[in-house]
Amino acid sequence: MRAEELTPELVRAAYLAGAFPMGDPETGGIAWYAPRLRALFPIEGVRVSRSLARSIRRGKFEVRFDSAFESVMRGCLRPRDNWITDEMICVYTEIHRQGWAHSAESWRDGELVGGVYGLCLGACFCAESMFHRETDASKVALWALVEKCREIGITLVDAQIMNPHLESLGAFEVPHEDYIRLLQLAHSVRTEWDGRTWA
Repeated sequence: MRAEELTPELVRAAYLAGAFPMGDPETGGIAWYAPRLRALFPIEGVRVSRSLARSIRRGKFEVRFDSAFESVMRGCLRPRDNWITDEMICVYTEIHRQGWAHSAESWRDGELVGGVYGLCLGACFCAESMFHRETDASKVALWALVEKCREIGITLVDAQIMNPHLESLGAFEVPHEDYIRLLQLAHSVRTEWDGRTWA
């Protein structure tokens, strides 16, 4: 698939089928992934270490939502071998304008120092990527994101593919078939973040 074929409609259809896109840095194209095991965050909240608890308690960062979506996406870019492409940034920013892509951001002294972004499908939030420029900035943003999700009625927080960092934050895995069942149930629920205007 050529990257320029990516559209919000295609992204929605793919996510509802349990797949998500990643850019190929060599070809510039888009590959779609549906892992056999899906990583989820507990809706009760991420695992909070003592140091993270201190950062939260002391208000080390100002947390905002949806004030710098594209900047958060660009903050997630790596120095090389990026799976986030310019085309993905363009399409996901349009999805944000449509009301179903969101960011949680950590700010310090007026500067964006960390954040996480993703898509909302009914009562499912699919977290895509996060970044930090200061210690705990991304973790505080993620903690705030899951708290916000629970507050507005989201029941499923997707973390996609497990890694040691996600596991340290309390993520767990479920089989693909179970994830699809949970996703279908969640998508039938309206929440203020899903951006749907149809009946």
